Amino acid sequence: MAVYPLALDGSVFGWATDAKETADQLDLFYAAGGDLISTAAQYAGGRSEIMIGSWLQRHPNRDRLVIATKVGKHPDALGLAPKAVRRGVAASLERLQLDRIDILGLDGEDPATPIEATLTVVAELIAEGRVGHLSAAGFGATALRDAVRTARRLEIPGIEVILPEYNLLERRHYEQEIAPIAVAADLGVLAKTPLANGYLRGDFRSRHDKPASPIFQGALKYVGRRGAAVLAVLDDIAYESGQHVGRVALAWLLSREGVVAPLVRVPSARALADLLPGASLELTQDQLDRLDRATDF
Repeated sequence: MAVYPLALDGSVFGWATDAKETADQLDLFYAAGGDLISTAAQYAGGRSEIMIGSWLQRHPNRDRLVIATKVGKHPDALGLAPKAVRRGVAASLERLQLDRIDILGLDGEDPATPIEATLTVVAELIAEGRVGHLSAAGFGATALRDAVRTARRLEIPGIEVILPEYNLLERRHYEQEIAPIAVAADLGVLAKTPLANGYLRGDFRSRHDKPASPIFQGALKYVGRRGAAVLAVLDDIAYESGQHVGRVALAWLLSREGVVAPLVRVPSARALADLLPGASLELTQDQLDRLDRATDF
């Protein structure tokens, strides 16, 4: 699937954003040409899916949109055993008011369930038309490699997309352990927390800057010498290009091999509007090199 260079992360819906703010974000994203909306069964206890489903009913052009959700962590369908996956998919379809999930995600490893059993039930759901493609989030290198090899051995649909945490301040794990597998298996990458929970948007320049919602609390761990050094380079490049620092951080991600789209998570439609032009921003090789040097592990 070809998608818009930015995807919308629905983890804030129903938690950090109410129904109106959620709809405003979705409306703005849709109007800008955005198409991939990502959520998960457990986000806000299922409210994220419900809010997206309600919004979808007001936008009948369903074929233009790519709806992704994940199963495995909702308390009513824990784990990746076949029965849990089927139960989770059925519940997500009901909350989203859809008859098909375009990209179904496996939300974390399940050591209690052989990956062969999980992949087999997903292949059945794909054959039934209830699922289009498969993704994985929170898989370590060993589990991801095993899943790829198992699907090939069984000659059934396997993981096509991964959702790793990846941004200018979180590079080591992805680039050293996950990226080689993703490149070898030709997996699409949807980068989670591309703005380091808002830090790379420039929202938290001191410990006095408090997040509006606990969901962005993780940004505060970057406040310090290393984070400030990265922001300084982002500020310089933003000034040179006349762009918002967050757009520059997203453009760096889009320059990385295999990255299809960053999963943008923001507290408001206004913050989203600041970032959308980053979908078309291209940095010079010198600017990319400066960012690489500033964030090289």
